[in-house]
Amino acid sequence: MSDISVNHLGIIMDGNGRWAINKNQPRIYGHKQGAKTAKMIIDYCAKKEIPFLTLYTFSNENWSRPKEEIDSLMELLSFYLEKEVENMMRNNIRFNVVGRIESLPKKTRNFVLSTMNKTKNNSGLFLTLALSYGGRQEIIDAINSIIDSNIKIINEDILKNHLYCPELPDPDLIVRTGGEYRLSNFLLWQSAYTEIFISQKNWPEFIIGDLEKALNDFKKRYRKFGKIQ
Repeated sequence: MSDISVNHLGIIMDGNGRWAINKNQPRIYGHKQGAKTAKMIIDYCAKKEIPFLTLYTFSNENWSRPKEEIDSLMELLSFYLEKEVENMMRNNIRFNVVGRIESLPKKTRNFVLSTMNKTKNNSGLFLTLALSYGGRQEIIDAINSIIDSNIKIINEDILKNHLYCPELPDPDLIVRTGGEYRLSNFLLWQSAYTEIFISQKNWPEFIIGDLEKALNDFKKRYRKFGKIQ
């Protein structure tokens, strides 16, 4: 086993709704349980000193879901941000968001911006939620930003510097729960050489041991980045 470790971990938290339906419960029940799983994983990553954690929380495509579910999700997000901000301060967690924040409801947007501001000087885990996010949209927004800057010729560095969060390094590992084998528009530019681990478990039943399995599997990977080694 190699000694490589994960600098930036991305997680596609899939399967909340399916998990709830399988238990004859409403989908929001699955989202509430999924939020508890997210807190557990965040605390674990902070304890293990993983520098960057990005959670795919709400995609741009998710806006097409029923209004009742969207409203419940936004209320749940606001509730947890209000509840967890002091925990973030105690654990030196810096909170960040990538996505079209302006699309969020005003109440949720205010909680997001307030939490980002309160934790901006923390130096521990850099926790990012992808909210109202899509990888294609991020690239389009970056290109439009470059056009507005009157830059005529672009390269990879210029484009990266116009992404939602240029300081966010490319993810080393993306874990997807729910047994699906796709990125679903998550960090498309950044994940060109990212290792991927698929868990068959739905997100609410994902536990620390499952994450440790993914991290240990990552240590066995040999990352060549297109080179011959």
